[in-house]
Amino acid sequence: MLELKSISYSVREGDGELGILNDISLTIPDHKLVVFTGPNGGGKTTLAKIIMGLATPTTGQILWNGQDITGLGITERAQLGISYGFQQPPRFKGLTVRNLLTLAHGSEKLSKDKCCQYLTRVGLCANDYLDREVDASLSGGEVKRIEIATILARQAPAGAAGGGSLMIFDEPEAGIDLWSFARLTETFEQIHAQGDATMIIISHQERIISLADEVIVVGDGTIRHRGPAADILPQILADTLGGCPVLTKEVRGQ
Repeated sequence: MLELKSISYSVREGDGELGILNDISLTIPDHKLVVFTGPNGGGKTTLAKIIMGLATPTTGQILWNGQDITGLGITERAQLGISYGFQQPPRFKGLTVRNLLTLAHGSEKLSKDKCCQYLTRVGLCANDYLDREVDASLSGGEVKRIEIATILARQAPAGAAGGGSLMIFDEPEAGIDLWSFARLTETFEQIHAQGDATMIIISHQERIISLADEVIVVGDGTIRHRGPAADILPQILADTLGGCPVLTKEVRGQ
């Protein structure tokens, strides 16, 4: 279980400080799929980076499976089963897909069958990709799915408090084609159905939002709304159109 207690984050701006997150507290139970959504600049990615250890909260506490991880670094959190998928995954010229999966898994050599299992789960054929370099020759959708495969290859360590893993994905739909997007959503559905991981996805896409057990709307550094997708989607629409009387009338059929 992930617990955030009174998380705030601010950055220095001129002679003062600019608040990015303001006293956010929430609990995410094990094996749930939660979507963070909301307006650009509202604090979603900052909140996700704080969970991963890519940013340090100004105040507050983070607990993962009952363990206080607030002071732990990225590597230590990864060893506890926490992983992060970037909006724009890095490319590695000279490093093959098999090398990357092996590094993620933490073994000296990952068998072809194991690599095939991870790649198949994200809709890629191992024979076509294992020996390819993770460089500019791959499309954005291919790199995203390879990154997800590496996240699947990382295993929570035996004996970790509570076990399980936490997967965080920052706008996985960004910059990919419709076919790749469809495969991504299928992959998220499959991971969630297997029930062996907790997932946080930052997204604006209704298709991904609809997969969530809970949707958390983050805006102006606070949690504006939270609840099931069926309840939150109409609220998102109301917030989006609320500032435009013409669009509001059109939606209402006036």
